[in-house]
Amino acid sequence: MQYDVKDAGLAEKGRLRIEWAARSMPVLKQIRERFVKEQPLKGVTLAACLHVTTETASLAATLKAGGANVFLCASNPLSTQDDVAASLAVHDQIPVFAIKGEDTATYYKHIHAVLDANPHITMDDGADLVSTIHSERKDLLKTVIGGTEETTTGVIRLRAMAADGVLGYPIVAVNDAGTKHLFDNRYGTGQSTIDGMIRATNRLLAGSTFVVCGYGWCGRGVAMRANGLGAKVVVTEVDPLRALEAVMDGYQVMPIAQAAQVGDFFCTVTGDINVIRAEHFQAMKDGAIVANSGHFNVELDLEGLAKLSTARRDIRDFVEEFTLPNGNCVYVLGEGRLVNLAAAEGHPSSVMDMSFANQALCAAYMKRNAGSLKNTVYGVPQDIDAEVARLKLASLGVTIDTLTAEQEKYLNSWDMGT
Repeated sequence: MQYDVKDAGLAEKGRLRIEWAARSMPVLKQIRERFVKEQPLKGVTLAACLHVTTETASLAATLKAGGANVFLCASNPLSTQDDVAASLAVHDQIPVFAIKGEDTATYYKHIHAVLDANPHITMDDGADLVSTIHSERKDLLKTVIGGTEETTTGVIRLRAMAADGVLGYPIVAVNDAGTKHLFDNRYGTGQSTIDGMIRATNRLLAGSTFVVCGYGWCGRGVAMRANGLGAKVVVTEVDPLRALEAVMDGYQVMPIAQAAQVGDFFCTVTGDINVIRAEHFQAMKDGAIVANSGHFNVELDLEGLAKLSTARRDIRDFVEEFTLPNGNCVYVLGEGRLVNLAAAEGHPSSVMDMSFANQALCAAYMKRNAGSLKNTVYGVPQDIDAEVARLKLASLGVTIDTLTAEQEKYLNSWDMGT
């Protein structure tokens, strides 16, 4: 079996950490037990481009338990946990191609390594497998039956492809499941982003001004956690409804040009390009700390910052200092990549339990419906979303009400009046 990891000797450490994370993933455990019996992915080769973390290891094991031949590479050069990659290769016999800190050439070499397996299903976090297939590996379109997508940025890219009529196979947008974005994006991103920023800097948030760029579900989560730690939260937005919601949630809302002058911490979570640009870096206070928790590092104009700076140096792990012409210093965390995975461990396993349960069930859905779906982006089937929520509630020991026959009839009628 071929694989490419940093050090196979890390496998035992990775196995223990995977076991620890799995204790908080009861939904995926139940699905894995079902998959062992039903083998819904038997004969399927599945290429996954995901963050190689302890939680992803549980997903990979579940897919393999369901009969899939799983090939895994990283969806971000800085998100790989090397001990986890080693454990998957050594203990689970899953071909893994992922090394934390890999350069761009290696990153794409690894993408091509999993595509060399001639997959039937792709599983993306950012749509890099899909875009590589459509641009460089079009021969694979003959055998791919479908795919899934984990994150907002990837869904945006895929919907653009579908709108242009160039998407070559059906995709399920796992990100859009209620049991994914309402919890993973909000509570997972909120906690793990703040965790990454604090681990990298050891700075106090209380009393500081924390600028959140973007008020989608990820931005809501980051703002909520920063506020909970005592920061004064400022939100920047382009969408009037989201901006209004941020105001109603008690935050200041202003343009980034204005926020750049007052912020102590900045975090982008928009999915767009050049959200914080050279002119904004130039306006920042001395000591401003800048991070990104959107999928790609393009949210920060790092090239513009580099050209503007008179000096730069690594001052701590995952902290780079840029000296501006006016003498002020700006600090960029984790090379502008996902700070929660670059400087910390990503989302807590209990929230990824739901996201990856959706991934596993949607992969089986793709196999079951091969050939009957159009080449477009689909939402997660409602019954899958509801099943994941039901299993999660049961694992938490929570029970809920059911409608009486009278209530059911009332909700489905139009003539019962008041």
